[in-house]
Amino acid sequence: MRKRVAVIGGGIAGLAAAVRLRDLTSPDTEIIVYEGGGALGGKLRTGELAGVPVERGAESFLLAGPDGGESAALSLVKRLDLGGSLVHPAAVPAALAFGGHLAPLPAGTLIGVPGDLGKLDGVAHPAAHRDRDEGRPLLAAGEDIAVGELVRQRYGDEVVDRLVDPLLGGVYAGRADRLSLAVTIPQLAAAARVEHTLQGAVRAAQALRPRVPGRPIFGALEGGMSRLVGAAAAASGARISLGLPVRELARTPHGWRLLLGPVSTPPGFSAPAGAGGSGAPQTDDVDAVVLAVPSKPAARLLGTIAPDAAAQVGELDYASVALVGLALPPGTPLPELSGFLVPPSEGTLVKAATFFSRKWAHLGADGGPVIVRASLGRYGEEQRLQFDDTVLIERARQELGDLIGGELPPPATAWIQRWGGALPQYAPGHLDRVAAVRAALPPGVALAGAALDGVGIPACIAGGERAAEDVSKFLEA
Repeated sequence: MRKRVAVIGGGIAGLAAAVRLRDLTSPDTEIIVYEGGGALGGKLRTGELAGVPVERGAESFLLAGPDGGESAALSLVKRLDLGGSLVHPAAVPAALAFGGHLAPLPAGTLIGVPGDLGKLDGVAHPAAHRDRDEGRPLLAAGEDIAVGELVRQRYGDEVVDRLVDPLLGGVYAGRADRLSLAVTIPQLAAAARVEHTLQGAVRAAQALRPRVPGRPIFGALEGGMSRLVGAAAAASGARISLGLPVRELARTPHGWRLLLGPVSTPPGFSAPAGAGGSGAPQTDDVDAVVLAVPSKPAARLLGTIAPDAAAQVGELDYASVALVGLALPPGTPLPELSGFLVPPSEGTLVKAATFFSRKWAHLGADGGPVIVRASLGRYGEEQRLQFDDTVLIERARQELGDLIGGELPPPATAWIQRWGGALPQYAPGHLDRVAAVRAALPPGVALAGAALDGVGIPACIAGGERAAEDVSKFLEA
């Protein structure tokens, strides 16, 4: 009998799941991707600024995986025949910004955690005497800890505040004192369960993934990351349903029933014409489900079929951020950098900036606009983002000038992209909670997405593929 699988969520995790399902299941399997919004891709969204494609979300992905082989993102790019479109950032250094002074980002760190305390070039002054061998591993087997807690214990506050916080903040928009070591720097967590000093653990982790001079670390796609979205949707052969939210998920004698349509309306009110495709909810019956949505909608859909899993999924917190793109006049002088990161201690709304025209030199043209992309907001700073677009764009321009030590001219054109509640905050113990959640799922339902597996594109893709593999095994049973 022909099988039907619903993938709820049209971000890259859901689309990766759909592609993997297409590869693993019978050719006549019907795959339906339900995306409640109006477009696929989630936080992969290519925009345009002054005629140049500029990402409004994630701009690149790691090429290597945790084991040193190719990342799940690179594998998917090749699977979709996009390998010939790979591009890499220019080999231009980045910096840290301290009140108008830009200091080179020290080399040889692991997400800001140094393995050689003599190579920090005055950016931070570690308390080296604290990192002594006490005759046992830093962490017990299976133990997790906040990144900031471990590094403060071993290196002191300044290394966390000036190095680790800005690097972690650039990825997670969170603080090192709240983020899980096992999730954010898994190779260091593994080494810390063996090594007796933090320097030893960093060096051991780095030795497992040695840098090859000249080999790029990150990649992107010519024309923008939205190409990955379109290619994945096409390769999956899935039926795509946009703008029709999945409201409920219920068990049937033979699988699962999806209730689709607008949220419930109060008594005496009617749903707006056209809401969710019609004024009345619809249903769809499927054999299996992949949930690839953020934690709150995942918890809602799991509430009646897996209450224990729903309770744990729903606890995950998120940070909100905004991205600002500025097209500055041609010839605007900028430091010879790819961009910079800003420690939270600076108090700025801007937490990171990319000198886009220099970092992605293949997009630039002599005499064209100088494009800068800035990231605004950290965990707990949602109120600071509650201004209209014009105010935030001007705030970004002013702060960028202050941080590099020279005023920037008004942009010829600009945009702002708000990502409310976009970046999960992984507290220590997150991996154990995820394992418990997955163990509590009923057969035929799998979870994927950044809420579980990590914010990076490779992590989301790997999680989607794992969910597809779980569902495929269920269908074969």
